[in-house]
Amino acid sequence: MKPFFELRIYEVYPNKMPDWVEFMNKEIIPFQEERGMEINGTFIMDSSDQFFKEGSERKMHSEAKGSTYVWMRRFLSQDHKRKLYKAVYESNEWVEYYRPKVREMINLNSVIVHNLSATEMSLLK
Repeated sequence: MKPFFELRIYEVYPNKMPDWVEFMNKEIIPFQEERGMEINGTFIMDSSDQFFKEGSERKMHSEAKGSTYVWMRRFLSQDHKRKLYKAVYESNEWVEYYRPKVREMINLNSVIVHNLSATEMSLLK
């Protein structure tokens, strides 16, 4: 199996984005990287554009976001992903320290995870 990417989308609670970004940058990402995770990008979704046709005209509706956090990780295989998930999410540090803090800042019921395979022209492989 080829390497693949995991695109994770979180809804951050109101007024928590600065705290969440700081927590990710200073604590979660270093913790996960120490255990072998490869983090490829982190983003705040500023807006979303939706295209539609009105009569014979194509239009775009833009909606401000700002409370959505998106990040990507790369795995070599599904087995690699399972191994790293176990090393991170089943560790005492995650269960006792990280998970309670995460629950305060993001809506865990909103988490969406997409597994993506890079195409030939992708800069990320």
